[in-house]
Amino acid sequence: MGGPCSTIAAATPTPNRSEVTPTLTHSTVGHEALDDPATEPALVERMLTDIARSNRWFGGRHAMRVGLARLVDPSDLGRTLTLLDIGTGAGDLPHDAVRWAAGRGITLVPIGLERIPAAARLAQGGGLPVFLGCAGALPVRRAGVDIVLVSQMLHHLDATSSVRLLAECHAIARRGVVIADLRPSPLAAVGYRLAGPFMGMHPMTVRDGVTSLQRGLTPAVLQRLVHEAIGRDVPVWRLPGARVLATWRTNR
Repeated sequence: MGGPCSTIAAATPTPNRSEVTPTLTHSTVGHEALDDPATEPALVERMLTDIARSNRWFGGRHAMRVGLARLVDPSDLGRTLTLLDIGTGAGDLPHDAVRWAAGRGITLVPIGLERIPAAARLAQGGGLPVFLGCAGALPVRRAGVDIVLVSQMLHHLDATSSVRLLAECHAIARRGVVIADLRPSPLAAVGYRLAGPFMGMHPMTVRDGVTSLQRGLTPAVLQRLVHEAIGRDVPVWRLPGARVLATWRTNR
């Protein structure tokens, strides 16, 4: 099991690069505005603000917390652990993870990875250190971080790229990995269409949210992808809010 660590074994964050060359392939199901790093920055910021609210009210935070709870122990009281959030968006989940860990006597040192420049700037403006780069070329050495979090990103990728990313997450995590995503749910899609406008969300956020649910991963699919990536079965859970969660330990 990974011991205390206050730094991530990686290069210096570079949130001001103008573009990032993608090395992963998108899902063939639909298209989302946040698939494209060239999406208008003002729209990116508005959508990510909406998504942060969705995480709060529709289960994103809860899924992450359930995953983290399976990776920490009572013996971690007083320890410092590092967390890399891949596809961090506005950075709301790492900030919530810090608060959650603090309530358990753990100091969590977070950093985000984001390939959309506008998103990286937004997260950095909120106080989160951010790498600007593609998840297909993670800027962290093997066993260079305690916990890796991938929330609501895997559904953006095709199966081949998903397996590649999961394998890389496994390689760089000393303690373990949390994969939290959406699962297909026509009922949740209808609910999001109705709730989004009521909550003042941008129409593009609502449209992309419905596409994300269509792209979502069933527990069986997520389990198969993880098995292909790391060579063993891991627990997968269905959670409220049309969420699916996989988490496992690497214990390096």
